Amino acid sequence: GPMILLNFAHPLTEEHITQIEHLIGQKIERVIAIPTQIDPQQPLVPQVVMLADACGLSPAEWQTLPLLVNPPSLNFIAVVLLAELHGRCGYFPAHLRLRPVQGSLPPKYEVAEVLNLQAVREEARRRR
Repeated sequence: GPMILLNFAHPLTEEHITQIEHLIGQKIERVIAIPTQIDPQQPLVPQVVMLADACGLSPAEWQTLPLLVNPPSLNFIAVVLLAELHGRCGYFPAHLRLRPVQGSLPPKYEVAEVLNLQAVREEARRRR
């Protein structure tokens, strides 16, 4: 079925959406854009919980909707968010990796790949 894209990073262009749809072989049904400003003076975890809450998904939707995540660029927000989303979904949702387009002025980004984090986890378990 169509995919729901949770965007915790910069806005995505129509070109980005087309690239993503080509990579995943599915349509993006909707993009939920979540601004990821945090207060560095406050504890991080409650702020990340609020970011996930801002998606507006019910507990059942977290567990059943096909989700794709464009993670925030700040690593400490991204890692806490990954743990929060895993707890809500029961698995690691797929994540986008964007990369700079070489030589572009002003800087532009393209979709590099879709990372199947659940598959990474399953494969890593074989190395335990």
